[in-house]
Amino acid sequence: MIAGEKTAVDSKQKIRTRYKGVDPSELEVIPAIATDEIALEERKLKVAAYVRVSTENDEQTSSYELQVNDFTDRINANPNWEFAGIYSDEGISGTELSHRKGMLQMIEDARAGKIDHILAKSIARFARNVVDCLSVIDELKKLGVGVHFDENNLYTLDTTGALVLTILATVAEEESRSKSFIMNWSIERRFSKGIFLTPKLLGYDVDENGELVVNPEEAETVKVIYDLYINGWSTTEIAELLTSYGRKTKLGNEVWNPTSIDGVIENERHCGDVRSRKTYTPDFKTHKSVKNRQNRKQYIQRNHHEAIVSRDVYNAANLLKSSHQYTAKSRPLPVLSVIDGGILTGYVPVDKNWSGFSTEDYQAACESVEVPTDDVKVTGRRLNMGGYQLVRPEFFPSIERPAMTISNGKLRFNTACLKKFEDVEYVELLLNTVKNCIAIRPCEKDNPNAIHWGKLREERWVVSTLGCKGLSRTLFDLMSWEDEGQYRFSGQYKAQGDNKLLIFELGEPVITKTVEQIVVPEQPDEAEEEEQQEEIVIREKVRVFPDSWRTSFGVPITAIVHASVLEQHHYAGNWDVLRPATELEEMNIFTADHLDQLMKEAETIMEGWTKTA
Repeated sequence: MIAGEKTAVDSKQKIRTRYKGVDPSELEVIPAIATDEIALEERKLKVAAYVRVSTENDEQTSSYELQVNDFTDRINANPNWEFAGIYSDEGISGTELSHRKGMLQMIEDARAGKIDHILAKSIARFARNVVDCLSVIDELKKLGVGVHFDENNLYTLDTTGALVLTILATVAEEESRSKSFIMNWSIERRFSKGIFLTPKLLGYDVDENGELVVNPEEAETVKVIYDLYINGWSTTEIAELLTSYGRKTKLGNEVWNPTSIDGVIENERHCGDVRSRKTYTPDFKTHKSVKNRQNRKQYIQRNHHEAIVSRDVYNAANLLKSSHQYTAKSRPLPVLSVIDGGILTGYVPVDKNWSGFSTEDYQAACESVEVPTDDVKVTGRRLNMGGYQLVRPEFFPSIERPAMTISNGKLRFNTACLKKFEDVEYVELLLNTVKNCIAIRPCEKDNPNAIHWGKLREERWVVSTLGCKGLSRTLFDLMSWEDEGQYRFSGQYKAQGDNKLLIFELGEPVITKTVEQIVVPEQPDEAEEEEQQEEIVIREKVRVFPDSWRTSFGVPITAIVHASVLEQHHYAGNWDVLRPATELEEMNIFTADHLDQLMKEAETIMEGWTKTA
């Protein structure tokens, strides 16, 4: 045998001999102290109990009281145990630990040394979330505090307790998941058959058949809320008014707040409809509900029960609510109107924040009036300017040229715009979707569409950045623009005597975007190949010009006569710039007369109320 092989065999033999061990008679064994039920009963311990039931109905209350009494008697009956209290959560789901104040207090007291041992009925009562259950038990175990579960005769400080506990906690969680699935399945089947839940709702009572019937006294409150809101009252003002009259909420409270007013306005049941599953619970463990934004199937039944307000009133109120800027007093529901004469024929006044009208609504309004046409007659000789172009002003930026920018729902006019209108602080914005133009004209401060576009300070104009979410959404939809970037438009100032106008064409904006470029620095020659150079992200703003500018510098001069942005022809009539717009009754949910009628209805109802002291 080779010397190396012999050495390896000898080494293995020594290992085998060593691991045969010594004679057991040579060892003295000290047994471990068993942590079984008998040992626990004989030890001096501060013992507490944890009790939980998931609902507050009579049946669960009985179970709760039985558990409390049983644990209290057991602890007090043992002379070796000191009663450390009963920690409880009544009417609380077991799927989320953060909601369980009794459990959290018990853990805190265990940390403070007030508890040595805890009794519980079952794992399911303790927690139905595996992670929470094991984390709590592990936390208590580190503190030397064990939990005994009666149902399984399981003690968490036993050596086998952790494995069994994991299995049983998993089963408890699966049971909770199963119950959640069955509940959701049941709700889905109910809704699909038009069987809806009927929670308590202001304005209605529930009859013996579970149907909603109008409560006349409460219905008055509901009507007043809608009527005032549509006429421009804020939710805060309405809440203060109802409080002053001592009107009661569904829960009997006489103090109202804006949130409760919002709840009334948003509830479709007040117009006789029912919409199911407005919220849903994505995770059965947390029980946290979220708004259903078409994440789950919904069912709507029209005319499900008697309405308190019309569907038009309900829709108008919620349209108004989506643009909360209009909840200030004296700013009622906006209406569609169009200018039907003068140089701005076909232009529609627009409030920059209102999002209640669609692009199609504006287009229909613009097309509802016929724009007059004047024939252009050219007499005498004309200079042949064929081949010449009027260069676009954007190629020669100047602070003296009017400009408007729109970006991220913000609107801004430069100082040149304000200077053109001299001392005019308030202007009205008008949109023409046929010509894709925006016009700006002076207006009074009390005009519902008035824009305070700047201030005159120490004889110098200071421009303002204005929110324009409604206008921005309309323009981006109309022009198919991308959401990112700043859109800049050069304006044309037009004047005829006292008539002043700014016109902005929307067709060819200059766009400023932020672009990112990833740069990897070159490695020096002496750098090791394995060394990785860190990437550098460079952000810079770039200007993007329309594709049509690639082939031309501007507008052919031969077409200048026909290229006015105001009309496709020369306008020879009276400009009439300040001509009021005409309301389009057929395109509005409510006219001014309708709003007045609703206001009178509210006032009539309130005449029968008595204000509280």
